[in-house]
Amino acid sequence: MSLENPQQPTPFPAPVSPQSKKRSLPRAAPAPPSAPSTSYNATSEVLAHAIEIQEAKPEEAIAILRGILHDPISTAEALRVKEQCIAALSDLLSQQKRGEELRGLLTDLRPFFSFIPKAKTAKIVRGIIDAVAKIPGTSDLQISLCKEMVEWTRAEKRTFLRQRVEARLASLLMESKEYQEALSLLTNLVREVRRLDDKLLLVDIDLLESKLHFSLRNLPKAKAALTAARTAANAIYVPPAQQGTIDLQSGILHAEEKDYKTAFSYFFEAFEAFNALDDPRAVFSLKYMLLCKIMTNSAEDVGGLISSKAGLKYTGVELDAMKAVAEAYGKRSLKDFEEALNTYREQLEEDPIVHRHLSALYDTLLEQNLCRLIEPFSRVEISHISELIGLPVDAVEKKLSQMILDKKFAGTLDQGAGCLIIFDDAKPDGIYPATLDTITNISKVVDSLYLKSAKIMA
Repeated sequence: MSLENPQQPTPFPAPVSPQSKKRSLPRAAPAPPSAPSTSYNATSEVLAHAIEIQEAKPEEAIAILRGILHDPISTAEALRVKEQCIAALSDLLSQQKRGEELRGLLTDLRPFFSFIPKAKTAKIVRGIIDAVAKIPGTSDLQISLCKEMVEWTRAEKRTFLRQRVEARLASLLMESKEYQEALSLLTNLVREVRRLDDKLLLVDIDLLESKLHFSLRNLPKAKAALTAARTAANAIYVPPAQQGTIDLQSGILHAEEKDYKTAFSYFFEAFEAFNALDDPRAVFSLKYMLLCKIMTNSAEDVGGLISSKAGLKYTGVELDAMKAVAEAYGKRSLKDFEEALNTYREQLEEDPIVHRHLSALYDTLLEQNLCRLIEPFSRVEISHISELIGLPVDAVEKKLSQMILDKKFAGTLDQGAGCLIIFDDAKPDGIYPATLDTITNISKVVDSLYLKSAKIMA
C-alpha cells in the first residue's frame, strides 16, 4: 500500500506539505529549524500506524511521529494526538538509547507548550526526563537536561514545574555524590515549598533531604527530615509507592541505630506496598528484611522467608546473596562468609546499606572466632592462628592488637618472636574492697563522734 497514492485507502493520510494546506483552522507556532520537510496529519490513524510499525521499522516510525508533531493544525483533537505522539516517541527513542535526541525533542517542543495547559506541560517534561533516565549511563545528560529546564521554567515563570524539576535535579546530584550542591539546592527549595504549602511536593523534598543527610552520615538531621516528611504525609493522601518509600527510609534509619526489630517491621511495610505495585524496590525491601534477621541472630529464619510465597516471586541473585551470608553466619564460618562476600560482591559490597552492617557482623564473627581459637593457649604463634582461621598474618595481628586495646581479652603481642601471649584472668584480691569498706565505716564513726562532741561542747 503506497503512501504517495492518495486515491488508495491507506491506514493513515499521505504526508502533506505545510505550504499546501489551506484550512481556516488555527495554526500552531512555526516548526523549529530541525523540522522535517514533510509533516503528517495529527490523527489517531497516523499515530496508530506509527505505533504498529515501531518494532519492525523503528526509523520509519520515528519519522512519522516527528512528522505528526510538525503538523501546524492545533485543534483540540490534534493536540490530544500530539500529546500521545510525544509519549510514544519518547518511549521509542528511549528504547533506541538515543538520549541526545530526547534532549533535542524537549527543546523543540517549547513552542508547543504554549498551546497546552501547564499541568500537561509538566507531565510531558517529566515523562521525557524519565525516558532519558531509562537509558543506562546518562546521569550527566540528565543533570544537564534538568539544569536547562530549570533555566527555561524560570524564564517562563512556571513555578510549579520548576520546583519539581529542581527536586529531580537534587536527586540526580545526590546519586552523583555531589552532596554540597544538592544540599544547597534542597535548602532553598524546602523554604520555598513550605511557603507555598504544597504538601505532596514537600513530602518528596523532605524525604530526599533525609536520604541526603543519611549519605552525609548526619543521622540527627536525617531523622528530623524524615519526621517532617511523615508529618506532611499525614495531612494528605500519599500514593502507596511514596508511603513505601517513607517506610523504607524509616527502616534504614532504625537499622543504622541497631534497632533491627523495628527496622524489620518498616521494611515489611515497604515490601508489601512495593509488592502490590510490582515495584522493583520490593526485592530490596525483602533483602533488608533478611539482613535484619541475620543481625538479630535469627539467620535460621532467612530460608523460610525466601521460600515463602512472596519470597519465591523475587528469587534471584539478591536473595541468594543474603542466603549465603545467613548460612555462613549460622556455621560461624569466616571462610564461608568471605566466599559469600567475594561471590556476591555487587549485591553485598556495592550496596552501602548492606555493606555497612555486614562489616560490623564480620568484625563480630572474627572476634568470636579468634577468642575461641586462642582460648586453649597461654602463648601461641600468630602464624599458627592465621593458619587455623584462614586469614593473612597481618590481618590477624592487626585484629588481635585491636582486641587487646578494646580489652576483649588480656594479653600482649611479642612482635619480635611473632607470638601472642595471653594472660591468665586476674583473680580479684578481696583485701582491697574490704579495706575500702573499713575506711568508709571509720569515716562514718568519726563524723558521728564529731557531731556528738559538738553538742556536748555547746
